Amino acid sequence: MVIVMKPQTPETEMERIKRKMESLGCQVQLTQGENHCILGLIGDTRKIDPSQIQANEHVEKVLRVQYPFKLASRMFHPDDTVVTVGEHRIGGGNVVVIAGPCAVESEEQLMTIARIVKDYGAHMLRGGAYKPRTSPYSFQGMGEDGLKLLKKAKEETGMPIVTEVMCLDTFDVVAEYTDILQIGARNMQNFALLKKAGKCQMPVLLKRGLSATIEEFLMSAEYIMSEGNPNVILCERGIRTFETYTRNTLDLSAVPLIKELSHLPIIVDPSHATGKWSMVEPLSRAAIAVGADGLIIEVHHQPELALSDGAQSLKPEKFGKLMHAVQKISASI
Repeated sequence: MVIVMKPQTPETEMERIKRKMESLGCQVQLTQGENHCILGLIGDTRKIDPSQIQANEHVEKVLRVQYPFKLASRMFHPDDTVVTVGEHRIGGGNVVVIAGPCAVESEEQLMTIARIVKDYGAHMLRGGAYKPRTSPYSFQGMGEDGLKLLKKAKEETGMPIVTEVMCLDTFDVVAEYTDILQIGARNMQNFALLKKAGKCQMPVLLKRGLSATIEEFLMSAEYIMSEGNPNVILCERGIRTFETYTRNTLDLSAVPLIKELSHLPIIVDPSHATGKWSMVEPLSRAAIAVGADGLIIEVHHQPELALSDGAQSLKPEKFGKLMHAVQKISASI
């Protein structure tokens, strides 16, 4: 349930209603918009009579939320959420590009790529220190040594770091080094990990699961937000379908649909979606055109030697071409 207060409602009156709703067994989240203050009620609202609330002269309207995700719902939070990372803003009409290698392999490799993507205009640096791989025999990442290299790259380039947190055991060490905690597709419904991410205030980049519906995706974001962390960035990275030509099937319809349902920013990962470097640029163009708040792109200066996902990584000149295209499209929207 959502209670929309009239403009200029006294704070004492909002607090009085908040206490009343809490006494009826609901959690109350207060959101201050540009013109209205909104009280979002979380919990069992069946015993609450909306007409009694509506009778208050300071209440403009009372709405029942139709979706199980309440904190992530646009009905609860009409204005776009903007997540600030350093000097960069994700959401609210900004287009942010996160770029870098799939995995941190060595100091020479990471520093080379970091300088390249910085020179071409990337805003943030991605790179995996802990890698979830389908095969136990594949490269699993450098662990904390990789995190230390990411920190060094940040110190040189000034770019904030995005890296994946895989489990509770390594959560704190990853949080110590990164600026955005990435929760990967395979962990989208790792509820213990989601709750842990919700208890910190760091921005969280949440990737859509391989077979997750939009509702399941937003409910995972709800887990994070329900623990007190509003700084959630969604990421569409392709879903598993019957098609085998591409690695996954990029669901671009998810972008405008989530924009309609939720206030959270959403970016697109065309690299993991397709698994083919040749498709990254056209799908990046399409993602920005349909309203994505940014892109996360894999870049490698020697993809043929990459220890992880070389086939979907752009070479530097291709990334430069993509950045030019993204800037052009962004300026025209």
